[in-house]
Amino acid sequence: SFERWYRHEQKLNPKLLHLTRDELMRHEAAGITTAAFPKTIRLGGIDCTATYLHAPGDAKDGVTVTVPIYALNQVSEERCDWLVPGMLEAKVMALVKSLHQRPRSRLMPLAEFVAEFVELNPFAQGPLLETLLKAVRERTQLAVQRGDFKLDMVAPHLFMNFRVVDEHGRQLGTGRNLAALKAELGGQARSAFQALAALKTGTAPAAPAAAVTPAPGTAPAGSRSAKASPPPPSAAPEPLAPQAYTAWTFGELPELMEIRKAGQTLIGFPALIDRGTHVEIEVFDEPAAAAVKHRAGLRRLLALNLKEPLKYLEKNIPDLQKMAVAFMPLGTQEELRTQIIDVALERAFLAEPLPHDAASFQARIDEGRTRLNLIAQEIARQAGAVLLEFAAAQRKLKDARAPKEVADDIAAQLQRLMGKRFIAATPWAQLQHLPRYLKGVQLRLDKLRGDPARDAQRLAELRPLEQRWSRRVAELKGAPDARLDEYRWLMEELRISFFAQELKTPQPVSTKRLDKVWAQMSM
Repeated sequence: SFERWYRHEQKLNPKLLHLTRDELMRHEAAGITTAAFPKTIRLGGIDCTATYLHAPGDAKDGVTVTVPIYALNQVSEERCDWLVPGMLEAKVMALVKSLHQRPRSRLMPLAEFVAEFVELNPFAQGPLLETLLKAVRERTQLAVQRGDFKLDMVAPHLFMNFRVVDEHGRQLGTGRNLAALKAELGGQARSAFQALAALKTGTAPAAPAAAVTPAPGTAPAGSRSAKASPPPPSAAPEPLAPQAYTAWTFGELPELMEIRKAGQTLIGFPALIDRGTHVEIEVFDEPAAAAVKHRAGLRRLLALNLKEPLKYLEKNIPDLQKMAVAFMPLGTQEELRTQIIDVALERAFLAEPLPHDAASFQARIDEGRTRLNLIAQEIARQAGAVLLEFAAAQRKLKDARAPKEVADDIAAQLQRLMGKRFIAATPWAQLQHLPRYLKGVQLRLDKLRGDPARDAQRLAELRPLEQRWSRRVAELKGAPDARLDEYRWLMEELRISFFAQELKTPQPVSTKRLDKVWAQMSM
């Protein structure tokens, strides 16, 4: 029997059935290391636990990271696209296989191209798709676009799976769509983050008190940017206390602050918050959100320190009642007045870099006080010119009885141009052009009856240009993009070129130019 044989042979060779480590490790498992498949992944400034499962079809197939709710808004989709080193090659292979046949054929053999890409490009440095797109273009010499990668053809396990938990480890949400999780849980995440900073009035910290300190070596709040990047951690002064302010009595406001939790460091973005009768300081987990709130808070603090000049201004905005009649489809006279004053405060006092301490804040007040009324009158005149043409365009659209396709297109254009806060939301340079765009609507309707076929042809050319813009805006979910804004205003100029050439455009514009701008945006 085997046992009798083994007892005999073991005396001759005690390690007869022992295996070395090399013999034990199957060749195909040689890459299964903690470097390739780490147990933690740094996301949102903290180390998140990573677990792995090989079970095709299972919701947890691939890599799952557990993200504390307070860190959710700081998790970078750009970093998550790279997964982990051990899964990158499979993901890149899936992406290049999703390309059209022509560029794919120029990458053959695919395995060699993928291996070379993984070797030459540092892991998680920059956006994965953009890095891969550059490599594909260099190899194929073709103008491959970002949209040529068919993400729907990539297997689900090649996208990171997220498990969001509260401070007690209870699951709050899960899935592979990070943007959807942020949309669903982002408010809760911000509250949890602010509770950690102990700065949200009436809210106790969600965990033992976290240390909140200005990040050393950072620029003051006056240079805040939506793209601010966290500095290296280090200790500094005591935390800001939640308090109501009507003057700049809280010292220097740093652009970035460190929030320490369980031995790890998160980066917060402090901002002044408009509370109507006063301002407060809160720390946000996203720089873009902080920047928007901070500007509104600065405007309120200015208003609280300019009560008499603003009282005079409110009573002396030229033609306010007349403008309010044209503004009625959008809002009230009081909302119109507030908007004009807000923009006047912005233009008179809040040029970049923004004030960051009491001295620079007072200097802005001293500099801008003398020009506030003139700026407000200029804004009011421009708003009046826009509202005059808006009313005329609305009447013309109602009376023209245009075909539904044309009427819907013009209504959508008017909605884009004339939102309730069009004075505040439209960049000042573009606000100068709004009367011309609205006049263009009227001229288009005048010409429509004479040549409806030409209008239909031009509209057919416009549609794909606007649809791709709308899709990209939806993808960004409110994130600012200067190049996309430029493209949006070029589309308005193209409408002038198509439907109201006599109004002229400041620069040559055509569908080819917009295609070129779009191609540059996609690079």
